[in-house]
Amino acid sequence: MDIYTGLGYDIHKLVRNRKFILGNIEIPYSKGFLAHSDGDVLIHALIDALLGAGGFGDIGSYFPDNDPAYKGIDSSLLLQKTMTMLTNEKYQLINIDATIICQKPKIGTYKDIIKEKLSQLTGLPKERISIKGKTKECMDSAGKGKAVEVFCAVLIKRGE
Repeated sequence: MDIYTGLGYDIHKLVRNRKFILGNIEIPYSKGFLAHSDGDVLIHALIDALLGAGGFGDIGSYFPDNDPAYKGIDSSLLLQKTMTMLTNEKYQLINIDATIICQKPKIGTYKDIIKEKLSQLTGLPKERISIKGKTKECMDSAGKGKAVEVFCAVLIKRGE
């Protein structure tokens, strides 16, 4: 059995008149993500981590932000495609560890809902999913409420 790690990162600007979708759930907020897709930074970082762990490259290679097919797409559909790629190559997800960096909205009350949704989308027990919320103490774009960043690490194994 071979074990691999992956690290994903994403950042999206916050703007008015867009939805705030995080981990495939909509969180009530006055701003949302400026993006070609639904802008789900958590799922985008997760996809990047999974692709990296499997040696596939990055999210832009598979789901480019200039492809009309992905305009406004629900990012969970991209995650499903990524999970299928991993399964086809005999990879199994072991755990997810994500850090969400935003000043507002506070995500503490949504962490369990996000874990449940990611569990449904990946088939991973929610006990093996960690979601952490951090702020930037009002520094830089995320700290000033202009963007949201996510770092995501995964562990996968390849077996028979």
